[in-house]
This record gives sequence, structure tokens and C-alpha cells, in this order.
Amino acid sequence: MKQVDLHHLRFSSLIVCLAVLSLASCKQAPPAQHPEKLPDEQQRLAQNALKGLQIDEGLYATLFASEPMITNPTNMDIDARGRVWICEGFNYRPQYNPGHPVKEEGDKILILEDTDGDGAADTSKTFYQGMDVNAALGICVLGNRVIISCSPKVFILTDTDGDDKADKKEVLFEGIAGEQHDHGIHAFTFGPDGKLYFNFGNAGDSILDKNGDIAHDIEGIPINNHGKPYREGMVFRCDPDGSNIEVLGHNFRNNYEVAVDAFGNLWQSDNDDDGNRGVRINYVMQHGNYGYTDEMTGANWRTPRVNMEDSIPYRHWHLNDPGVVPNLLQTGAGSPTGMLVYEGDLLPAVFRNQIIHADALPNVVRSYPVEKNGAGYTAKIVNIVEGIYDKWFRPSDVCVAPDGSLFIADWYDPGVGGHQVGDLEKGRIYRIAPPGTSYTVAPPELGTPEDAVKALESPNLATRYLAWERLHGWGEKAVPALEKMFKSDNPRYQARALWLLSKLPSKGMQYIQEALRDKDEDIRITAIRAAQELRGDITAVVKQVLRDPSAQVRRTAAIALRHSRSPQAPALWSALAAQYDGKDRWYLEALGIGADRQWDSYLAAWLRQMGNEWNSASGRDIVWRARTPAALPLLTQIIENPRVDPEQNLKFFRALDFYPDPDKQRVLNTLLQGHHPKQSFIDAIALLQMDPDQAPRTAAFRERISRSLQSVQHRKEFIQLVEKYHIRDQGPQLLDMALTVPSEEMRMETMETLLNTGGENLVRKKLRGDTAAAHNLITLLGHSRSQESKDLLLSLLLDKSSDPGLRKLATKEIGRGRRGEDILLKLMDTHKLPHLVDTVAADVLLHAYRDEVREKAEAYFHTGSGAKSALPPIASLAGMKGDAGKGKEVFLSYCSTCHMAAGQGTDFGPNLSEIGGKLAKEAIYKSIITPDAGISFGYEGYTFTLKDGKTVLGYISSETPEEVDVKMIGGTVEKIPAKNVAARKAYDHSLMPTGLASSMPQDQLVNLVEYLSTLKKKQ
Repeated sequence: MKQVDLHHLRFSSLIVCLAVLSLASCKQAPPAQHPEKLPDEQQRLAQNALKGLQIDEGLYATLFASEPMITNPTNMDIDARGRVWICEGFNYRPQYNPGHPVKEEGDKILILEDTDGDGAADTSKTFYQGMDVNAALGICVLGNRVIISCSPKVFILTDTDGDDKADKKEVLFEGIAGEQHDHGIHAFTFGPDGKLYFNFGNAGDSILDKNGDIAHDIEGIPINNHGKPYREGMVFRCDPDGSNIEVLGHNFRNNYEVAVDAFGNLWQSDNDDDGNRGVRINYVMQHGNYGYTDEMTGANWRTPRVNMEDSIPYRHWHLNDPGVVPNLLQTGAGSPTGMLVYEGDLLPAVFRNQIIHADALPNVVRSYPVEKNGAGYTAKIVNIVEGIYDKWFRPSDVCVAPDGSLFIADWYDPGVGGHQVGDLEKGRIYRIAPPGTSYTVAPPELGTPEDAVKALESPNLATRYLAWERLHGWGEKAVPALEKMFKSDNPRYQARALWLLSKLPSKGMQYIQEALRDKDEDIRITAIRAAQELRGDITAVVKQVLRDPSAQVRRTAAIALRHSRSPQAPALWSALAAQYDGKDRWYLEALGIGADRQWDSYLAAWLRQMGNEWNSASGRDIVWRARTPAALPLLTQIIENPRVDPEQNLKFFRALDFYPDPDKQRVLNTLLQGHHPKQSFIDAIALLQMDPDQAPRTAAFRERISRSLQSVQHRKEFIQLVEKYHIRDQGPQLLDMALTVPSEEMRMETMETLLNTGGENLVRKKLRGDTAAAHNLITLLGHSRSQESKDLLLSLLLDKSSDPGLRKLATKEIGRGRRGEDILLKLMDTHKLPHLVDTVAADVLLHAYRDEVREKAEAYFHTGSGAKSALPPIASLAGMKGDAGKGKEVFLSYCSTCHMAAGQGTDFGPNLSEIGGKLAKEAIYKSIITPDAGISFGYEGYTFTLKDGKTVLGYISSETPEEVDVKMIGGTVEKIPAKNVAARKAYDHSLMPTGLASSMPQDQLVNLVEYLSTLKKKQ
């Protein structure tokens, strides 16, 4: 699920080799009996639930509901009567959890109610039950209609007679991801404009209407993630009946629940690929691209590109690319789930009008207080509730009750998500409020417009929905009451009134005009958005805010000009662009969104306005962001400026990648003819971006490449140039780089390129010389995917004249991955395995991920281990204390070929450096013992059969129409041209060895888990 990514809740199944890894009051002293000292079975009891949590000062927690009343709550909503509605997930992914029972009657949609005001639910009703809502990831209560999000469908369940039972079921949308997909459809929420907001993750693919036809947005564009123009996860808005769908943002990975405030601002979280510490919080700038994949090609973030970000958490989102909206905040590793904007006044001031968010993986509910910063925002983190002592605390959702208290749904589990669930018996709902506040809720009065306006002030969305519908239905009758609300001192109340007043057929624009003159910038922003929803000519509105002192207002105005066909729009956009300060990326991206499809006329108007002054810091940024052939000569001029070091201008080279290939090639050819003081560096970057098939094969061109290589010595561009142009005379330089560059990643890339370009003999000679250099080269060869690397290691392994230590190391390194294991097996079967390396080979093969390999090794080496005794139950293992120091040795021996931890290991499966802060021991054990039960999204294995008969097994790290990159066990990547693929087939198992736990003594397994449980985020 969003891993409840559920996706992430388990930091993945962790693939391969350890694929593991795929309240009392505020911060007071721990209770007399520390919760971690309780016996495990007592620590998990509902009566001790509050002991495992720490909450922020000024707040108090009560247990509203727990097992057996509920189990496995995946999502939650609270109605206008204060009743808590829950989607249960007992039947979560039964096909991946074969040992777990299944409720044949299906999962439930429950209504929990506290009838006596003591803060605990005392009644439970089943609103609906069925196999079609198993582990639904979204519920939205709108009066007597309830929207249930359960991939691949969205249902509307209606209670027609008021008996709290669904009498009618309709399909609103379908065709969204696969059944129960964590990266599919998520919850709907009611917006202040009377519309519905929702999202789906990067497996959503498309939306079909109830008739099974592809849905189109309001501009007639098919809604799918095929890149024309939308990619990956998306955010949507539609009318309550599902019509008039708009795509409000795209290119997310697994965005999970969008939150909308009174002014129409959208906020959501997004989930990174496992282990990359890139989970983010986004302000959703309408119609923005959020950079999970390459905008033009759809390539994965790992694919090399010019001006690539240095840090993986930022590289993950293509943040250096023109056309990508900045992130509000990056929170590291996590599994983000439910989110809301708290617009009540019961909680302390720090949380009022702020985002509140559940992140299940690090066991925390947080707030992100934001401050305006130019056209964008900055934010900090304030924890509300944290599972400091109880890592089974898995907050899956947060909601606000009518009294302003905060409710938290806890899918209490050692590590749910990524197809896996560890516990089917438990689940909790908590209420968070200041001490001494009882939970009493009176149904809202809606008999008069004045009553309904009062209800519209509620912090609870279900209450506001009822009020909005009543006020909208009254039309002119509601105007006096709404006008009074519009004059409120509370700008959020003002905005809610404005949305309704703006929809009056005869007076709507009158109220919008008045709001455009308001002293509060948020009201002016709301007015622009309300005018946009009327679908008229927006230019009259933009004119009024053209020189607004607020960058946020001007940002909104720029976006409002998107796709405007008014002849006045180019000049208005130009005036807004002229106010860009050269520093505010949010403002720049708003300009880019506003100019979409109209860059020709918009940029021309700006150039006319700026004249010769366009070439300033701010002007160069606008050219960088532009998407029109008219910008290409300007980009050329910027790059060729002799007073500017081209190494400081890499972003302008990257901008060329966003133009059609013929236009791009013409500019690159022009750049190659330049005379910059650092022309060789410009040539190097231009050659990297050029299509090598279009490059002239002349002596002059070869000479240019040679000079370019000299300008990028010991840089990644050197390796890329040699590889791209198949240059075969740079072996000594590549060998030197392989031994000396600081970056391990670059050393491995260099070795790969060296072998691909005929450097095998150079390596062979070095292996027989300096022992220290040979040691480093052997390690690099072990990570190489080429046949040459295996041949070199095999030759050394068999060479009796070579250093015995090097021969043993070669044996260990050759055993990385399937191909190397097969080489050792063949030596073993033909009795050619040297006695010197017997012990090393045995260690490699007895720890192989394939059962058949281990079985052959057992027979050959006569280990005498015989049948191993069965492991104790996971609950018993989790109670055992291991030696973390010895466990690290086990990790390095068994798991480091596929995982990174604390800076050591291989980048194949998810990074485990913070796994102990996210998963309970039970979940870690389950990931190791039964890896097939939880394969994290994005790490599913595939077998590729190539047209030459070769097969490749691994997971897809990136794919474009031209090429698929397959990451194989050991961390190497095979780049396969799409034209060479004869067939692909999903691998039926996790890439992690299924026999890993059984291949080691029990004490080693306990030590390993002990070590992994110590790996936590540094505070």
C-alpha cells in the first residue's frame, strides 16, 4: 500500500540477499516499567498500547478502539457525527501470504462510535463487506455516499435508507493498477470548491470510466502515464460525479493522499525507491511535473545525464532539470501514508493551519509547519506521536474529528507493506487532544443558511461537505450568511465563503473582483483560482494582480495563463516573467507551467520587452526553462560566453535534452565549431549529448574527441565518452582511474569501460604485478558484468604461479552472481577446482541464492551438516538477544553482495542503513526467512531472453522505448537495447535467496538480525 507505500511499510522485502530489509503525556519520563522491558507478548497487548508511544508536549492520547473490535486499519474517515469509518485489511495480499487465513466473506468497512463520550468506541457496525474491498486504501464519507478506493476500482457505496448499511454500489472509476496494488488508487478528499481531489501512484497507469473507456481530462487528453504528456503518479480533481477530470500534477512515484486547504493549496507526500532516503513532501503547484522519471524519455533517475545531482536523494527527483517543481521537504527514509491540513483550533498553535502526516515506516505522525518563501515555501518537522518504544506502531492515516481532535489509524504490525503483512489480529485507533478534553460531538445544524455557515467553519471535512452542499443548493438564499462569513477575520473562513459565492451564476465574478482587492494575499490567490474554475477568459483577472507585491499571487497568476488563447496573454506573461529575480525556482517553474504549449509567443513577447537586457542571471534562467526553438540560439550564446567557465554552465547543456533531436543536434554541431577558452570541455559535453550515429567519422573529428578526453581526465565524462564512441586507445588512463579515483561507483564504471574497449591485457598484466593494485582490480572485476571479467578471474584462480591470497580473492569475487557460481560449479563438477581455493569456493557456493547450487555444494564438499533443525517461530526468534558485532560479520559474509549497510556492501537491494529504526525484529526475520512473501514494488525480478539466446535475470532499474537497464545480483547493470529482447518473463520468486536463513546456523541468523536492528537514523 504505499507500503501502507503499503508499500514501504516494510522497507521492502528487500530483495536479494537480504532483501530484508526489502499516551500519556508529553515527553515525560518513561513509565516505571519501561515498555521495552515488558515481555514481548505483553508489549503487544492493546492495554499497553499507550506505553509504547511518545507524544508532543501539550497533547494527550487515548485508545479509541483496538482489537478485537478492529484489525488492520488501512484508511479512515470521520463523519459529521464524530463516528470513525475504517477500511480493514485482513485480506491484504493473500496470494503473497499463503500461510495466513482469508475471510471468504471479504474485508469490512466499519463504523465505530463512542456513544457515552468517554473517548473510546463502544459500538461497531459493518457498513459493507465484500472481497471487492479487500485492503481498500481509501475511504471518503460524503453524507450518505461513501467513496472507497480499492485498486483497480473506485466504488461509491450509498446508504439510501439511513440504516448504516450500503444499499447501492456503483463504479466511479476502474482500470487503475492491479488488484490491491499499493501504488494504485488512494483516498478521495472533499475540496473547498465542492470538487473531489485524489491521486494514484506510479502503477496507476490510467483511469477508465465506469463503462471501461479511457477517461480524458477536460482538455481531451487521455489520462495515462505514457508520457503524452503525463508520467507516473498523478494528482486529480473532478466533479462529485466523476466528470471534468483535471490532472493537477504528475511524475510522482507513490504519492499517497492529497490534502487541500481552504485556499485551494494542495499538499502531499511521495515515496522514494526503497533505501534512497528521498521521501519527500510536496506543495503541488498545479499542472507541475515532479521529476520521478525523465520528462522526455521516461528514463529512471539512475540513468546518467548532464548536470546530474550529486546526492542520490535529490538525484532521485531530477531536481536539476528544467521543468521540475522543487520539493518542499525531504524527510529521508520512510513509507508516507495519510495526510491532512489541520484547520481547527483545539490542538496547540504550532499545528494549526499546518500539514499533519502519518509515516508508517519510521513509526511517526508529524506536522510540517510551513513558512512562505518567495513564490514557494520552507518547512520544518515537529513530531506529534512517535513509536519510540514500539516499532509495531504503523500509522496508516490521520483524520480530524468535528471537535478538532486528531485521530490516528494504526495498522499495528511488525512491518506491513510490499505485499507482506505480519499480524492479522491487531489494529488500533488513537485520539489525540489536549488533556482533559472529552469526546462529545453533536450533529451539525443545517436548517438555515446561518446554521450551515457555522457548520462550514468545522475542522471536519465531512461536516464541511454537508454544509457546502446545503449552501450551494440554496443559491441566492444563502448569500447574506455567506457574505457575513466572507467578511470574517479568519481568512480560511473567508476563502470557504468565497468559493461558494464565486459559483453564483449572476454574481460570482463580483465577489472574485472584491477578493482580488483584499489585503490578504491568500484571499487574492483564492480569487484567481475561483476565476479559473469558471472557465472564462482569465486575462482580466491576471491584469489586476500583474504587479502584486506578493510573489505567491504572481505565481498563481502565471499558472492561470496556462493554455490561454487570449491575444493579451503573451504580454501579461512577459510582464510576470520580467519580475523573476533569478533566485526563486518556484516562481520560475510557475512561469514554465504558464507558458506550456505557448512558448513561441510568450518568449517572443518577453524578448521584445527585455531587448538586449535579456542576458542577465534571471533572463538566462528563463531561457533555460523555455521550450521553443527560439531559445536555442540564446542557449548557444550562453554556453559560448568566453567570460563564463562552461563547467559552471552545465545546466544549459542539459536544457538541450528537452528539444526534438534534430534541433538539438544542430545546436551541438554549432557548439563543436566554437572557440571558447575551454572549447575542449564544451566539446566533451556536446559530444556526450550528440547522437554518435550522426557524428562524422573523420580524422578531424577523432582529433576533437582526443582533445575532449584530455579536458575531462578523471571525471565521469571521460568514462562516458570512451564508452559512447567505443574508443580503444585510452586503456592506460582508464586503468589509472580504476585504481585511483575516490568514488567506488566510478571505479566500477571505469573497469567496465576498460574491459569493453579492449583493455583486458592491461588488466591481466597488472594482476601479475603489484599485489596491492591487483587486490583492488580483483574486487572491481568481481562487480563487472562482462564475460572478460570472469575470464580474467578464472585465469588467476587457476594460475599456480600467482599469489595464493590473490587466487583466493579471485575465487570469492568470481562467485558474485549466477554466471560466476556456474563457473565454480563447472570446476567442481569436472574436478578442476584447485585445492588451495576449496574453502573459499565452498563458502561461496554454500551461501548461493539458488537452492540447487547449495545442494550440489553440500554433496561435493561433504559438509556433513545433514538436515538442519527447523527454526523456531519468528516470535521466539525475535525474543532472542544476539551479538551485533558478530552480526555485522554475518552481514558482510552473506548479505553485502546485494545490500548496503553503514557504508559497506553493494547497491543492488534496498539500502539497509536505517532498517533498525523502521522495522521490528519480527519483520526483519520474516523478510529473511520468507522473502517471496513480500517483494517490494520496483524490485520484482524478470528473466530477459535475448535474440542471441543469452538470458539475463534481474530487476528493471530503468526503461525507455530504446533500452532496458537490468540490475543483476551483485549490483551490475546490463543495458539491453530493446531491439535485442526476444522475450521477458516475470520471475516467480524474490531475487533474494529463499534458503538464506536455513543456510546459516541459528546463532548467526540471530546475530545478523541483532546487527540490523541497531542500524538507525543518526539523530
